[in-house]
Amino acid sequence: MKSDEKKPGRRSRAVAAKRAAILEAALTFFSQYGIHGTSLDKVAERADVSKTNLLYYYPSKEVLYVAVLKEILYVWLAPLRALQHDHDPLTAIRQYIRLKLEVSRDHPQASRLFCLEMLQGAPLLKGELAGDLKALVDEKAAIIEQWIAEGRLAGVQPQHLFFLLWATTQHYADFASQVEAITGQTLNDAAFFEQTLENVQRMIIEGIRVR
Repeated sequence: MKSDEKKPGRRSRAVAAKRAAILEAALTFFSQYGIHGTSLDKVAERADVSKTNLLYYYPSKEVLYVAVLKEILYVWLAPLRALQHDHDPLTAIRQYIRLKLEVSRDHPQASRLFCLEMLQGAPLLKGELAGDLKALVDEKAAIIEQWIAEGRLAGVQPQHLFFLLWATTQHYADFASQVEAITGQTLNDAAFFEQTLENVQRMIIEGIRVR
């Protein structure tokens, strides 16, 4: 009886692990070659599953591509979800910058693929952007506006603040080759990460600090 009870749990974990392996393999190829240059055969081979098995979970390359993008969006937006009104504004923005730089350091392929999709006009992600992303940004923009109304932040337009934060932090993933060519370092270097964090925090915080 106990053995039978454990089987569904083991099966669920095995399915989750297989999906994760497929998504990770797909991200590797999509971020390098885009959707049109990626072969499902190669993704299946890298994920160590049969193509038939891959298609069972993701019936087409487009479905797999959108699944990868949604996973990226979830990771990318996690730091923004953490922003709450009861936090100290400057401390919260400093922490947000740290979390976003950590995402750029730890998930560079994901950031580059997301950037590629945006440059192409987000043909397969428009629904997500106009739906969940906009709703979350509107919610967090209201917090920024409340902080401004309370005299705790300088008067800035929240959406433009978010655009600046995204562009600045994601630069270190999307243009990692340029950063390394100029500085000889990447965010994987602990000292360079802290130097980057301190400079980005200082420049942005000084722009939104109440004077």
